[in-house]
Amino acid sequence: MCRWLAFLGAPIAPEELLFKPKHSLIDQSMSSKSAETPTNGDGFGLGWYGARDCPGLFRSIRPAWNDFNLQDIPAQVESRLFLAHVRATSHATVQETNCHPFRHGNWLFVHNGEIFGIEKFRKRLMEAISDDLFPFILGTTDSEVMFFLALTFGLERNPYTAMTRMAGFVESVARAHGVAETLWMTLGFSDGDSLYAIRYASDGKAPTLYHSRDAEEVCRIAPHLRVKLSADARAIASEPMGATRELWKVVPENTFVHVRNGMIESAPFVVEAA
Repeated sequence: MCRWLAFLGAPIAPEELLFKPKHSLIDQSMSSKSAETPTNGDGFGLGWYGARDCPGLFRSIRPAWNDFNLQDIPAQVESRLFLAHVRATSHATVQETNCHPFRHGNWLFVHNGEIFGIEKFRKRLMEAISDDLFPFILGTTDSEVMFFLALTFGLERNPYTAMTRMAGFVESVARAHGVAETLWMTLGFSDGDSLYAIRYASDGKAPTLYHSRDAEEVCRIAPHLRVKLSADARAIASEPMGATRELWKVVPENTFVHVRNGMIESAPFVVEAA
């Protein structure tokens, strides 16, 4: 399993959340609380929205705690919306194109979890991806397959419906190939305007996911940010940062989260049968 973090608010330097809080994402890359993958050293990535329509992207196969570029770039740029990810690979090889976030157009996408048994039906999933989108797939991860399936199913028009269709399609194909429970996922994705997150698993035992309740709690997570954060600042993370775990609200199983203009809206994530 991997770890990821997303932020939406007035522009800040990503290093303020990636490095400075207690048990930050970079700390989690070395010593996560996850029993399955306490170390997430198979690469990292940072995607951020700035002045351009297309988000910026920096990815590397180096461990996040041992890359000088990662220390420098998040200190030099400022962004109102960014997603960061540290990777612990399950099946796909360690290569730059397999590091998250994945980008297409103005969309960024990160994933923690797996499509269990994908080696049995990967070809079928790939065949369902739109011919127009297929040339943009650069890596070999199950995560990128999920992203491009969601794009195929209309992510740009209706994020909720596209994701429920994606999950339903993956589960249907898996069952047809003898895999009863296949999806474990927390997803973070954005079009540069809204921030979305999903927590779901086929067996009801999804990886952990949390969000801050309001900007004041983000300030308590990272006190040094108090004078920089806007009132609409919100954060979502696989694992709590800061000195007080209780500041973070657990995202329940089977939940879709939409963050925009300081509002966090949650809805049941009901998979659409394929």
